[in-house]
Amino acid sequence: MRSLSAKRRSFQFSHWSFMFAEIAIWSFVVLAVTGAALMVFYDPSMAQVTYDGSYGPLRGLFVSKAFDSTMHLSLEVRGGLFIRQVHHWAALVFVAAVVLQLLRMFLTGAFRRPRTGQWLIWVTLLALGMAAGETGNVLPDDMLSGGSLWLITSVLQSIPVVGTWAMSLLFGPDFPGDRVIPAMYGVHLLTAVVMAALLIARELLVRRHGHSRFIASLSARRSARPMMALATIGMLIILGFGFQIAPIWLYGPAKPTQISAGSVPDWYMGFLDGALRIMPGWELTIGDYTLSLAVLVPTLVIPGVFFTALAAYPMAERFLVSRRGRRDALGRPKTTSRMARETLAQDLLDRPRETPVKTAIAVAGVTFYGLLWAAAANDQIAHQFHLTVEAVTIFFRFAVVIGPVIAFLSTRRICLALQQTDHHVAEHGVETGIITRSPDGGFHERLAPAQQEGREPAITSGR
Repeated sequence: MRSLSAKRRSFQFSHWSFMFAEIAIWSFVVLAVTGAALMVFYDPSMAQVTYDGSYGPLRGLFVSKAFDSTMHLSLEVRGGLFIRQVHHWAALVFVAAVVLQLLRMFLTGAFRRPRTGQWLIWVTLLALGMAAGETGNVLPDDMLSGGSLWLITSVLQSIPVVGTWAMSLLFGPDFPGDRVIPAMYGVHLLTAVVMAALLIARELLVRRHGHSRFIASLSARRSARPMMALATIGMLIILGFGFQIAPIWLYGPAKPTQISAGSVPDWYMGFLDGALRIMPGWELTIGDYTLSLAVLVPTLVIPGVFFTALAAYPMAERFLVSRRGRRDALGRPKTTSRMARETLAQDLLDRPRETPVKTAIAVAGVTFYGLLWAAAANDQIAHQFHLTVEAVTIFFRFAVVIGPVIAFLSTRRICLALQQTDHHVAEHGVETGIITRSPDGGFHERLAPAQQEGREPAITSGR
């Protein structure tokens, strides 16, 4: 028999929500393999050359070597377009898996000690994944990536004091200059290396602290990791074969004076686009400096507050709970032995209904993000429903403030109602659907005793 420490170090898959971390890991493996293949053919230079490739509509145009090499890779290298599309799809799936993993950890309380380090790693991976995605989108130097460069320019110019210096450092004296693509290429590679190091560190922490689990979990299946690897890689191969993404030959090379119409960023950057569209055109003048709040708040303040709140939440919860954690429900000090017993249960995860406030915070955050994401299509919504863009924009300005509040209150009430249902079932039993007749002639439904899973559900206000 394997020892307990060996079991804790091995991978366990006892609940379906544990698959998100595995999807993220194997998506990154695909990213690393396909990225290494793309490096062989890609040239990050912005030097101008004449395109003479196989795509007729662009033949004879002046393009950068970055665009020319990407076109050559896509249309002339055997399997090149497939590798590009798998790489792009893997990037989208990776960020989605990281988001779902963070949401699972938040809802179940898996961010608490001793797994706070893993939580911080996933938060950092989300930020780095978004940065890697944006720098990667710029590399083909097509019309769509040119729009991303304009956005980066606006963001840099909105930063007070150091914004102009940062812009000149990135682009040089002129926009777009000849150094931004090589700089983005270097940042893209460096970000990938840091992400790989973080995933390795996360794996070491899992082996050290073991896996968390729910009270009512299925038996651990240690053969799940190869299955998840095959499923993830297989799905990415299907997406790369069957679903076109980033057809740069249709966009054409980037031009500083042009931008593609109807272009949208990757899904994970949609909330920034939506925030930019609905933010009022506010400006603030301090001394000789004018701050463009219409750009600064959506692109820097909102993401900064979001990631800071994610990283600081475990410490904030620990600080708030520590004051009452040393006393029981009757206000009596807990003994050292009792606190030790509670520490042994640190592997157990919360059910979302057991922590109504925390669950309500998560739903409010998802609602806020979803409204900003929908606001990125304000023009399309106005067109489809025959409304004015101004009316749709004003609606979203109010919705992003009122919507999260409604979501918070509704979710908290739902969680408390579910707790009451669990308490009623634990007290009276489970309905079986079997009707029996009593000696006095009455009919009653037979109730089966509820299965006790280590603790009795209690109605609480939550954390």
